[in-house]
Amino acid sequence: MKLEAFRNMRILDFKSPQDKSKMEEALSKSRSQFGKTYKAFIGGKWIDTGDKITSVNPANPSEIVGYVANCTEKEIDMAFDAAENAFKEWRFSKASERAAYLVKIAKIMDESRYELDSWMVYEVGKNWIEADGDVAEAIDTLNYYAHEALRYSKGYKPYQVYGEKNEVKYVPIGSGVVIPPWNFPVAILTGMTAAAIVAGNTVLLKPASIASVIGAKVAEIFSEAGLPKGVFNFVPGSGSKIGDYLVKSPRTRFIAFTGSKDVGLRINELAAKHQEGQKWIKRVILEMGGKDAIVVDETADLDAAAEGIVVSAFGNQGQKCSACSRVIAVDAIYDKLIEKITERAKKIKVGDTSDFENWMGPVSSDEAFKKITGYIEIGKKEGKLVLGGNRIGNVGFFIEPTIFAEVGPNSRIAQEEIFGPVLSVIRAKDFDDAVKIFNSTEYGLTGGVYTKDKNRIKRAKAEFNVGNLYINRKITGALIGVQPFGGFNMSGTDSKSGGRDYLLLFLQAKSISEKI
Repeated sequence: MKLEAFRNMRILDFKSPQDKSKMEEALSKSRSQFGKTYKAFIGGKWIDTGDKITSVNPANPSEIVGYVANCTEKEIDMAFDAAENAFKEWRFSKASERAAYLVKIAKIMDESRYELDSWMVYEVGKNWIEADGDVAEAIDTLNYYAHEALRYSKGYKPYQVYGEKNEVKYVPIGSGVVIPPWNFPVAILTGMTAAAIVAGNTVLLKPASIASVIGAKVAEIFSEAGLPKGVFNFVPGSGSKIGDYLVKSPRTRFIAFTGSKDVGLRINELAAKHQEGQKWIKRVILEMGGKDAIVVDETADLDAAAEGIVVSAFGNQGQKCSACSRVIAVDAIYDKLIEKITERAKKIKVGDTSDFENWMGPVSSDEAFKKITGYIEIGKKEGKLVLGGNRIGNVGFFIEPTIFAEVGPNSRIAQEEIFGPVLSVIRAKDFDDAVKIFNSTEYGLTGGVYTKDKNRIKRAKAEFNVGNLYINRKITGALIGVQPFGGFNMSGTDSKSGGRDYLLLFLQAKSISEKI
C-alpha cells in the first residue's frame, strides 16, 4: 500500500466568510440536536442501556447537550467477548489493510470537521480555533499512525550468523482499554484508539463522561468506516462504576490513559496486581499532566515572551496538561514582564464560545469550577493578585484570566496542578536560580525559555527536565510527527504520542531464528 506523504492539517480560517458561515451552520445544526440519546457500540451493534449519562453545556448548564449510554459490568463483559473474538483474526490482518481503515476514518472525520468543531464548542467550551485544532490533530494522528504501521510491519533484520536466518517482527498484544480525557475529546481519544487498532489490537473505548457526546460522534465515524465487528467498541460510562472493572479485569492486555496524576497512579497500581486467570503483565501507558513553566531572562524579547505566556496559560481556559501555569522571571525584568503579561491578558474576551469573538470560554464543569476557584482563594494568601480572580456572570462556569505575582516557588499554587486559567509568576535571582525553580516540581511535561543567550539555550536543552521543551515560542500546540508529546516524572510514562516510538507501546517484538 502506498500512502500519500504525511503533512499536518491546516487550521480553518474562521475570519474568512466561507469558513465562518459553515461553522455557524454547524453550530445551529448541532444545537437543534440537543437532548438526543446516544448508544454504546459493542460487537458492531449499537446497544442501549437503562441508565444514561447527562452531558450539559458548561456555558449554560441548564442546556442538556445529550444523553449517553451508561455502561455497566454487563456491557463491559459483552465488549470483551467481542474484542477477544475479533482479535483472533484482526491480529493476522495485513498492516496495509489496517492502515487503510485509518485513512478512511481520517477522510470521514475531515468531512465532519465543522460538525465535530461545533460539538466541542458546546460540550467542553472550546473556542472555534481550539476546537478545529483538536480535529486537525485527530486527522493527523490517523494519517501519521497509518504510515507508522507500515514501517513497523517490516520489522528489522538483526545481525546474521552463518547457517541461520534471523529476523525480528512486531506483533500486536491483545484487547485493551483506552481512557481519554475530556479536554482533547477528539484528538487524544482518536490518537490512542487509532494507534492500538492499527497495531493489530482490539479496543474498548471509555470516553470522559463530560465529553461523552463528542465520544459518541467519533464512535459513529469509526463505525461508518466499517471496521470488522469487535475491533472497536464504544463503552461510555461512569469512571467510578466501571473504571476499576476495566483496569482490573484479567482480560485487559493494555490500558492507555490520559488524565490526572491521582487517577493515573491508581490505574498503575491496580493494573500491576495480578488477577486470577491473567496470563500477562498489563501494558500501562500514562499521560498525567504537568506544572509547566516558562523561564524569561534579561536578554529576552519581553513582548514576544508576554504573548507566548498568555496564549500558553489561558488557551482552552488553561485546561491543557501542557499549559503554562508558572512563569519564572529573573529579577532584572520581573516587574516589567508582569506589566506586559497583565496588559496582554486584559485583552482576552471571555464568554460563550459559540460566539467567535469570545476567545476564552467556560471551564469544563461545576467540579472544575469549584476546584479552580478554591485554588484562587489559596493564591490570595500565597501571592499578590494582579489580575482576575472572579467569576464572570451567574450562568455558566466562567472564570476571569487570573494572575498572581510574588509567588513563592514552593507554594501550593506553584507546585500543584490547577488545570484552569490561573498563572503564578515567580521571581528568580538569576538564571541559575530559575533553572533550580523550573525543576522543583514533581512534574516534567512541557516547559520553555525566552532568551537570546546561546549558552542559556544550550543549558535549557541539557538541564530543563521536561519531555517537551520549547525555546522562544509558546509551550502548547505540539504537532503530530513534529513534536512527539509526553513527559517525565509524574507527568507520565513519556509515551511520546505523535512520534515514531508510540506504536511500539501497542506491539511486542518477536525474534525468529531459522536454521538453513
